[in-house]
Amino acid sequence: MLRSLLLIAALPVAWIAAALLLGIVPANLGWSPPERGVTVFVRTNGVHTWIVMPKLHGTVDWRPFAPGEHLRDPRYGRSDHVAIGYGNRNFYLETPTWADLTVANAFHAAFGNGSTLLHVEHIHEPRPEEWQRPLTLTEEEYRRLAAYVAARFQRDARGRPIPVLGRGYGDWDMFYEAKGGYSFVLTCNEWTGRALRQAGVRTGLWTPLSQSIMWRLD
Repeated sequence: MLRSLLLIAALPVAWIAAALLLGIVPANLGWSPPERGVTVFVRTNGVHTWIVMPKLHGTVDWRPFAPGEHLRDPRYGRSDHVAIGYGNRNFYLETPTWADLTVANAFHAAFGNGSTLLHVEHIHEPRPEEWQRPLTLTEEEYRRLAAYVAARFQRDARGRPIPVLGRGYGDWDMFYEAKGGYSFVLTCNEWTGRALRQAGVRTGLWTPLSQSIMWRLD
């Protein structure tokens, strides 16, 4: 029993050590930001990350994915950017604030095989902030980034994203049914890291923590 308890206690330590190590080891080592291109942002609340993208740029149009009529206040649909993040369905819907966090929800998000959602916020004229870092991509890099994110939306029989109507945190955001699972391996931040790696951006090999991503954007 003692050995089992020690093993259980060692697992979080091993996870954190792996997160730190693989967050330092870079993928796409030769990448460098172009002088001119498409500006996106990566934002964080200290725990979770989102990718902020212009609603319309070139051939990439997010308006069909997140129309204003899905929002409690459709006026926010006039905003010029979307912030898209990924997470466990139960955790998203049952933990609107950190005060609502329970051990059961946290455990299920980390070790369960539940469904996932994409969280889309409509924002206007985002600016560089300590919690929101700009990132310049080439047109091709941005198309690859957008393709990765778009492919994670579940679609209905008519090819439209599926909103979870009435369950946003505010008047300006909405949840959508997503493809893929959520676990201690594929966290919300690792999802962001995979999107950046798909685009060719230099980031960690595994980025389960928001810090694994944000420190490279300083």
